[in-house]
Amino acid sequence: MFKIGALVSGGGTNLQAILDAIDRGEIPGAQVVTVISSRADAYALERAKKHGIDAVVLSKKDFASADDLMEAMIGHLRKMEVDLVVLAGFMTVLTPAFIQAFANRIINIHPSLIPSFCGDGFYGLKVHEAALAKGVKVTGATVHFVNEETDGGPILLQKAVQVQEGDTAEVLQKRVMEEAEWKIFPEAIRLICSGAVEVVDGRVRRTTR
Repeated sequence: MFKIGALVSGGGTNLQAILDAIDRGEIPGAQVVTVISSRADAYALERAKKHGIDAVVLSKKDFASADDLMEAMIGHLRKMEVDLVVLAGFMTVLTPAFIQAFANRIINIHPSLIPSFCGDGFYGLKVHEAALAKGVKVTGATVHFVNEETDGGPILLQKAVQVQEGDTAEVLQKRVMEEAEWKIFPEAIRLICSGAVEVVDGRVRRTTR
């Protein structure tokens, strides 16, 4: 079994998309074995509960330092023997020690076509507000491996989404989720789970499997 650990902070819509894809048999051999939330009131915890998934709350306010928090997260994920860490709307900055502990085994989804509208300060609605302010005609979502640079890790998948006349940030956010995020996030996990991709010299390469 390919074991996934999901990190969440909010509603968990991307987590739900992954769980639904697994339930439909679209990611053979994969299972979300644990969910870590940075907030006790995150609805993602309810989604985990409905699927009978182990879930814990590890919040910054409960630890003396970010390093202590990350040490606790690393310990929990190792105890659960996870093969892949998935950032499904996780709003806590990961430390280099955490990233190194799971090198090339952490993926994130960002609601733009990286390298546009990404990096420090670009998250949530801010990404879509920036896209609309720039007047782009196409936006989308990107799944990438996580490294020490914010949104700077090797790109795994991208999917474009049309910006429509009259879009608000909220409307565009929903369209990007429905047309891109909820499709390519499960697909990225399937590729990793099946051994179809690997990271070589900082780039994602398809294997012969």
